[in-house]
Amino acid sequence: MATQAVSSLIHMYIIGLLLITPFKRRTKHKLVATMASGGDELKLLGMWASPFALRARLALSFKGLRHEYIEEDLSNKSDLLLSSNPVHKKVPVLIHNGKPVCESQIIVQYVDEVYRDTGLSFLPADPYERARARFWAAFIDDKLLASWVQASRGKTMEEKMELLKPTFVAVETLEEAFRECSKGKPFFGGDNVGYLDVMLGGLVAWVHASETRHGLKIFDSSRSPLLNAWVDRFSKLDETKAVLPDIQRLVEYAKMREAQAAAAN
Repeated sequence: MATQAVSSLIHMYIIGLLLITPFKRRTKHKLVATMASGGDELKLLGMWASPFALRARLALSFKGLRHEYIEEDLSNKSDLLLSSNPVHKKVPVLIHNGKPVCESQIIVQYVDEVYRDTGLSFLPADPYERARARFWAAFIDDKLLASWVQASRGKTMEEKMELLKPTFVAVETLEEAFRECSKGKPFFGGDNVGYLDVMLGGLVAWVHASETRHGLKIFDSSRSPLLNAWVDRFSKLDETKAVLPDIQRLVEYAKMREAQAAAAN
């Protein structure tokens, strides 16, 4: 199935974003890493639990770029966020020398292009391989993540498991994509972290939180042994650990969100 999909690469299609509401506004803080090229100013507007914001943070972490991280309260959005992303009014937004770049996939690609000679290179040099990486990034959002979010809205564990069936189908397809892209090496990008590692890496904290809370493994050793090993490998990288949130905090956040949803209904 994955081979057929790769052989018939389709145009990039629109990605739906997950809207997450945080506990409260947190104070902004700076993440200090390697200096960006002379005089560059980088700001990242994010929300600690958002998998999309985590992608952008991972990209900056693996590139080793100095930037200012600003935590947003999505229930009380800042003027900076509203003016920087007036169309969607969502995080993440990267502001580079006063110019905003929106959407997680676009931000990661932008960072890779602008800082091509800094840190890791995420996207392959070959145009076909780049197109294939972008195809699977869209697949992660449109098939895996979209169905997983839908399943999280199930009212009972039985309902959640039924709704997760399309997610597990997507996982099996992505397992084959990893096999093809990695060519037997540790990451989608081969020996080093690449674009798809960052894209899927934004979900890793939620993968761990799901297992901690429900005992449910989105990637397991029987259904997706390669991705199961990848999650463990990716989670242990220093650049990843510097960014991903505390899992227990994420579990408590998920409980709060479910309680809010139940009260609203």
